[in-house]
Amino acid sequence: MPHDKHVDPLVDQMSLEEQVSLLSGEDLWSLPAIPRLAINKLRVTDGPNGARGSGTYVDATTAAAFPAAISLGATWNTDLIEQVGQAIAQEVKSKCAHVSLAPTVNIHRSVTNGRNFECFSEDPELTAALATSYIQGQQSEGVASTIKHFAGNESEFERTTINSVIDERTLRELYLRPFEDAVKKAGVWAVMSSYNKLNGTYTAENQWLLTDTLRNDWGFDGVVMSDWYGSRSTAPTINAGLDLEMPGPTRDRGDKLLAAVEAGEVSRDTIRARAMAIVKLMCRVGSIDDDQPFVERSDDQPSHRALIRKAGAEGTVLLKNQHKILPLNTTSCGTIAVIGPNAKTAQIMGGGSAQLTPHYRISPWDGLVAKLGEQGLVYAQGCSNYRWEPLHQGKTTVAFYDNQHWAGEPVYQEILDKAIAFWDTDFADNKVSKFNFSALINTTFDAPETGLYNLGFHCAGYAKVYLDGELVLDATTQWQKGRTFFEEGCDEIVVPLQLEAGKSYDIEIRFCNRQPDNIMVSGWRLGISQPLGNEGIQQAVQAAASADTAIVFVGRSGEWDTEGSDLENISLPGSQNQLVEAVLKANPNTIVVLQTGGPVEMPWLESVPALLQAWYPGQECGNAIADVIFGDQEPSGRLPQTFPRRWSDNPTHTNSPLNYPGQDGNVAYGEGLNIGYRHYDQHDIAPLFPFGFGLSYTNFELSDLVVNVNGQNRVAVTVTVENTGERAGAAVLQLYTSELSPTLQRPNKELKRFAKPVIEPGERASLSFTLTLRDFAYCDVESKGWRVNAGQFMVSVGFNAAQIDASAVITLEDDYQGY
Repeated sequence: MPHDKHVDPLVDQMSLEEQVSLLSGEDLWSLPAIPRLAINKLRVTDGPNGARGSGTYVDATTAAAFPAAISLGATWNTDLIEQVGQAIAQEVKSKCAHVSLAPTVNIHRSVTNGRNFECFSEDPELTAALATSYIQGQQSEGVASTIKHFAGNESEFERTTINSVIDERTLRELYLRPFEDAVKKAGVWAVMSSYNKLNGTYTAENQWLLTDTLRNDWGFDGVVMSDWYGSRSTAPTINAGLDLEMPGPTRDRGDKLLAAVEAGEVSRDTIRARAMAIVKLMCRVGSIDDDQPFVERSDDQPSHRALIRKAGAEGTVLLKNQHKILPLNTTSCGTIAVIGPNAKTAQIMGGGSAQLTPHYRISPWDGLVAKLGEQGLVYAQGCSNYRWEPLHQGKTTVAFYDNQHWAGEPVYQEILDKAIAFWDTDFADNKVSKFNFSALINTTFDAPETGLYNLGFHCAGYAKVYLDGELVLDATTQWQKGRTFFEEGCDEIVVPLQLEAGKSYDIEIRFCNRQPDNIMVSGWRLGISQPLGNEGIQQAVQAAASADTAIVFVGRSGEWDTEGSDLENISLPGSQNQLVEAVLKANPNTIVVLQTGGPVEMPWLESVPALLQAWYPGQECGNAIADVIFGDQEPSGRLPQTFPRRWSDNPTHTNSPLNYPGQDGNVAYGEGLNIGYRHYDQHDIAPLFPFGFGLSYTNFELSDLVVNVNGQNRVAVTVTVENTGERAGAAVLQLYTSELSPTLQRPNKELKRFAKPVIEPGERASLSFTLTLRDFAYCDVESKGWRVNAGQFMVSVGFNAAQIDASAVITLEDDYQGY
């Protein structure tokens, strides 16, 4: 394998055409080879909670599904995150890929961002620390991490075109911090630009971002790639510092780039520098010599299973445990009513490009059965929580036509096992153009009962749906751009149907493509169901009343927490609040398990004795949750995001749509530095659960805080944590700093360090931290550096942002300017 010193001569052997060929993808997931120089393909795969491989978002080679990033963020465990990064790198190799498109490190600015589940935290320092460990784990395996989305992509509303207006100080202190540490501490090998504009310029052609900041300020020496279809120009992107346009075939480079060089718009030196970055990455990951056959494997490793289960449990947050109802005892818990829409459905991941096809899914019901057997369990769904009508399963035939009018004979036919398709660059055996095709789709539905059904359909394209030859749904004249298929599809259209038991209905869909606005995708999805009425809640009440304990599994799914679509509010979807309240009345010994990608409002919180937040914990979902419920694993998770009492308490919920979700193509980050717990501090708003909060099955106390300023611009902090409970547990200690009399606006406190020691009952752990002047500094935009003004500062330690147990005031005597 060539080393870096061999990159220069290798690139110099290339013709201009060969150099240019490396600057855009050959297809959806790879860069082209240059056989003349024995340069093999570089392949990438989506992450961050696994490695999907080259398959579609709905059908791919099976892969290990790890916990979503918000669940990993809740672990506050950098060592564990490094192990996860290593394991996902091994998964990347099983898919014959060299680059992982992860981690996602955008900040939880709003509680309604549809992609919060894919990001670690609302806090930049927690995010930076976890991202650094994740990257170090991946790259130790010779797989490149691609930290994303750089930058200002904190919502999914009009995300491919919106202009994020963020002042430089806020950018540097909050939204760029994880990227800075990824470069300086983890040495990340790749960065992905975001779709949006940043202060008026698309990030893929933003020289201040890609060159001035990333390369010149931080010293980045890797590859900058576009998000998929996120490059919109030729000369502006290449000159600004975007090395790689993805995916292929190219839209903006190739012949267009050669013409730009000929016209003097792009220099040959710039092309050479961009090609150098690509070849250097190929050397780092070994793809340059990787001539193995392309065969993706389903590599279901026992060690990965165990790690996923451990991480899923460790990310689970115990939010309430009145009368120590938890953990349950397997020998004395009695009968358990297992209730809720997420009880028998394993909600293991969010939606969008983070999706993959898992090796398996363990539902909460499965996990409880594995612990107790079925004999002591009763089940009731209670209500539904789906966003779209449940996907129709069954033989579905698709006939493709190489025109938009279903004319002539089909040029390709395929059979699906469910009524959903996602068509991007490679489909229909490449016998149709993605810009000019139509399809006839046929399936059948056998009605199990006579009654009312709902048929739901959405598509990226235009379609009409026929039932036994009669038009029942028109997604042509009714088509309006919505929040499906990465904002290229319409919202679901739902029509009621009166169907008869035992009758088989023929369903035909006449689909034709629509010219995409931004992301080159076509697709459709058909769902059908019988609505679950009030009788569902009554059945749940009966089950709860008959049991010793009720466990209610509620929340959302990857249909709600998904790329391309923000949430409209943070209420539990459907009738889930009514379900929880009804079960609590029937059985006061009720445990609620939430599975969401972020906060929800909880009008029933005062009545519930025990509450767990389990997020989307990966394929071992049910086992991980059961491990916590029965005490095999400590609930050592802590909230990486503040849970507000109501949506209106969130910093982005203002009277101005310009602040959120955006207006007239702009979104202004008007709250500045005060997001998350900083906002609640500033406005003296009591959250439902504060940042960093989480209970344990044991108790901890802090003592003996000592803070010393030494002569080397370092602040030494020591503190003792004692386990005063009866079982071992992991304490999450958080250290915050604040300036007492700032000359300009600063947050009341800022997280700077954290630790998670495991302590035996009755034992004490002494923790030490070293703070640098950077930890007390603010970004001084005018001098382009970091500044500390002489004065008094507070160092505080506690178990969450609202529980500060000890503080010390120190004096920093000299002004400081650093970079």
